Amino acid sequence: MTEIPLPPCQLPPPLQPGDLLQVVTPSGAIRELEVFQKGIEIWRSRGYNVQLSDTWDARDGYLAGSDSSRRHQLASAWHNPDYRGILCTRGGYGSARLLENWTWESQHPKWLIGFSDITNLLWSLYDSGICGIHGPVLTTIAAEPEWSINRLFDSVEGRNLAPLTGVGWGGGKVSGRLLPANLTVATHLLGTPIQPPLDGTILALEDVTEAPYRIDRMLTQWRMSGAFKGVCGIALGRFSRCEAPSGIASWTIEEVLRDRLADLGIPIISDLPFGHDGANAALPVGQLVELDGDKGILSWL
Repeated sequence: MTEIPLPPCQLPPPLQPGDLLQVVTPSGAIRELEVFQKGIEIWRSRGYNVQLSDTWDARDGYLAGSDSSRRHQLASAWHNPDYRGILCTRGGYGSARLLENWTWESQHPKWLIGFSDITNLLWSLYDSGICGIHGPVLTTIAAEPEWSINRLFDSVEGRNLAPLTGVGWGGGKVSGRLLPANLTVATHLLGTPIQPPLDGTILALEDVTEAPYRIDRMLTQWRMSGAFKGVCGIALGRFSRCEAPSGIASWTIEEVLRDRLADLGIPIISDLPFGHDGANAALPVGQLVELDGDKGILSWL
C-alpha cells in the first residue's frame, strides 16, 4: 500500500437533531419545487431545524439570483455561528462565480452538502482545510434509496460508513484523501486558484449528459496538464446519459474511461454507486480512505 504524507482536513462538529441548518441556492435557479419541498421534509423528519434564506428562489437568467445575492446567501450561512450546516438546493451552474476573492475563514466550520456544480464549493473548502459532503442536494434526496439517505445522515452525524463496492481494475491497494467531483466542473477548475493540491488524493469522479468524445477531451486535458501526477487512485461513479448521439460512430463511455485512465499505473475502481440519475452515496470530502483496485472496494479509514 502506498503511503503519502497528507495535510490535515478538519471535520466540522457532528450534527445532531435540533441543529439549525440553512438552505442556500448558490448555482442554478430552482425549478423542481415539489421535490425540493420533499427534500426539506426529509431533513425535518430527522429532527433538524431547516431555514430558507429570503432569496432562495430568486432568478437572474439561468442563475439563482445575482452573484452578490447568492454570495450573500452563502456568506451569511457560513459566518453565522447559529447555523451548523448548509444544505444546497441544486446544482446547475454558477457556484464558481462566487469564489472570486472569496475566503472561508471562520471560527465555526460547518457541514456543506451538495454535488455536481457544488464541486466548486467543496473543492474550495477542501483547499482551505475543511471537509464537506459530496452527496444529495435538496432537489435529489427524495429520489434516493433508504440506504443512501441513511448513509448521508451517518456521514454528518459522526457514524462509521460502510465500504462501497464496484468493479476493480487492478493495481493493488492505496490510501489517500478522498476528493470527489463532477468531472466537467473539476476540469474547469484545473489551473485556477480554486484547484487544491492533488498529491495524495483519491479522485472520485462522476458526470452526466456528456458525450464520450467530451469525456475523452476532458481526461486528455488532465493527462496533458499533468493533473494526474500525484493522484494515488481513482474511484469512478456513474456517467449517466453519456451515450453518443444515435447514428454517429463512437466509442462507448466505458471504452473512453478505460482508454484514458487504465494506463496511469494507479488503482482504479469503476461502477461505484454515486453520481446523477441513481443512488448517490454520500462521500465525505477530504477523509482518509483505502481503495482496493483488485477487489473493487472503497473503504473509510
